Amino acid sequence: MPGLQLRRPVAEDGPAITALIARCPPLDRNSAYCNLIQCAHFADQCIVAEKDGRIVGWVSGHRPPSDPHAFFVWQVAVAVEGRGKGLASRMIGALFARPAQQDATHLTTTVTDDNDASWALFRGLARAWDAPFERSVLFDNKTHFAGAHATEYQARIGPIDRSKFQQAQG
Repeated sequence: MPGLQLRRPVAEDGPAITALIARCPPLDRNSAYCNLIQCAHFADQCIVAEKDGRIVGWVSGHRPPSDPHAFFVWQVAVAVEGRGKGLASRMIGALFARPAQQDATHLTTTVTDDNDASWALFRGLARAWDAPFERSVLFDNKTHFAGAHATEYQARIGPIDRSKFQQAQG
């Protein structure tokens, strides 16, 4: 996408990120406040894709204290005009390449069983990075969501060889 800029978010991006997520079902909508906190407190673990002054992509993540060598991708949102162009992969790769993630050996996320696009994205990253891919139940529909949300499966990529990752990034 010509004219596309990948950058750290700032708090002023919060409303545009909230609106983008709302336009990307089946994503869970976080509160506007949650999105602001991610932009303000976790900017090194989040990224926006901006084109012509408009946010067309968002990836949020964090480094889980319980798994310090992992980078957890919380949410990926891409506007309709950015889909099918590898934007999500590009944003995740750019995030994983940041100094804040340089000691991460694994990338993790959660995905519901029916989210084919996300499964394809994360399996594709594992292939591109020549890294193992594992899938397991993390949050069960009945046990963790009292039946109100589909089971969330953990996708775990790694260990990731940084030299292979850098080659894939070009």
